[in-house]
Amino acid sequence: MTEQDLIYILALQNVPNIGDIIAKRLINHCGSAEAVLKEKLSNLLKIDGIGKITIKHLHESSHLAEAEKELRFIKENNIKTLYFEANNYPKKLKHCIDGPILLFQSGNIDLENQHIISIVGTRKITNSGIAFCENLIEALAVYNPIIVSGFAYGTDITAHKAAIKNQLQTIGCLAHGLNTIYPKVHKKYMVDVEKNGGFLTDFWSSDKFDRNNFLKRNRVIAGLSEATIVIESAEKGGSLVTADIANSYNRDVFAVPGRTTDSQSVGCNNLIKHQKAHLLNTPLDVPYLLNWQLEEKTPPTIQKQLFVELDSDEKIIYNYLKDSNKEQLDTIAINCNLPVFKVSSLLLNMELKGVVRPLPGKLFEVV
Repeated sequence: MTEQDLIYILALQNVPNIGDIIAKRLINHCGSAEAVLKEKLSNLLKIDGIGKITIKHLHESSHLAEAEKELRFIKENNIKTLYFEANNYPKKLKHCIDGPILLFQSGNIDLENQHIISIVGTRKITNSGIAFCENLIEALAVYNPIIVSGFAYGTDITAHKAAIKNQLQTIGCLAHGLNTIYPKVHKKYMVDVEKNGGFLTDFWSSDKFDRNNFLKRNRVIAGLSEATIVIESAEKGGSLVTADIANSYNRDVFAVPGRTTDSQSVGCNNLIKHQKAHLLNTPLDVPYLLNWQLEEKTPPTIQKQLFVELDSDEKIIYNYLKDSNKEQLDTIAINCNLPVFKVSSLLLNMELKGVVRPLPGKLFEVV
C-alpha cells in the first residue's frame, strides 16, 4: 500500500455517514478508496443500498486535508496500518462484515498464531474472578495463545497482566486513538504490553473520547478471536455486548458461572442459561471445546526423569492415576484433595511433560 493509497483510505474513513460496511461495498464496486472518492455521485447511487444522504459529503475537500494530518501523526509515531484487503490484516477479522477498513497498530503484534482468545468482563472484578482469570491464563500458557482484551479496569487489565506474567502475547484494543491512553493509570503497563504484543484501534488521533467508542471497539475484540471468554459480568455490561457480537460472528463464547446471589455473576449465568455461551468450569474446557492440540512430544528421555520434574502436587496426581487407571477431572480433584482449577492447571503441565494424556469424556490416564 502506497502513501497515496493510505491518504485516500483515510479520507474515505473520515466521511460522515459512511461506516465500514458501506465503505467496503463502495471499494469493492469501484476498486479502491481513491476510485470511490473520484467517482461521480450519480454512478455511486446505482449501487444497491447507497442513497443520497449516505454519500452527500463524499466529495468535500476537507476529507483529504484531514487525512494528510492523520498521516503525519502515523509517520511521526511509527504506527503500522492494517488495511482490510492487505495480507497483514487480521485473518479472523477479515470475515466480519463490520470489521474496520483500516486498523492502527503499535507494538510488536504477530497475528500468525492461530490460538487467539478474548477475555472480557466487569470492571468491578472480584477476588474470585481475578484468581480464575489468572489461573485460566496460566493453565492455557502451554498452548501459547494470544490474549486479547480492552485494557480497561478490572477484568481487562487482569488478563493483560497475567498474559505478560506467563510470557504470552497480549493485544489491547482501544476505544480511542494511539495518541492517548485510557484509563491514565494504566499507562505504566504500556511498555510491557508493547513488548509482548501491542495495541490496535480504528480510531484516529483526532477522534473525540466518547462512551459509545467502547461499544464500537468491542467488535474488534470479538472479531480478532476464535473465542470470547466472559469472566464475570453484572446483568448489563459491555462484556455482554462483546459476547453477543462474538455470537453474531459464529465464534465460540465461554462464561464462568457463579452463585445466583452474586451480582457480578448474573450476566455470565444468563449467557449460559440462554445457551449463548459454553459453561466454563475449568481451564481445560477451553482447549477441549476448541480442539486445541499440543505439539508432538518425545517423552522417552523425559520419562526417565519424571519424578525429578514433578512437584509435590503433581506427584500426588500421578500416583493416584497410576493406581486408578482412568479418571475424570472432578474425581481426581476430590480424591487428591486439591481444588479443581489447580488440578486442571497441573494436568496441563503434566501433559506437556509427557506424564499424562487426555482421553475422550474428559478422562485422564498415566502415559
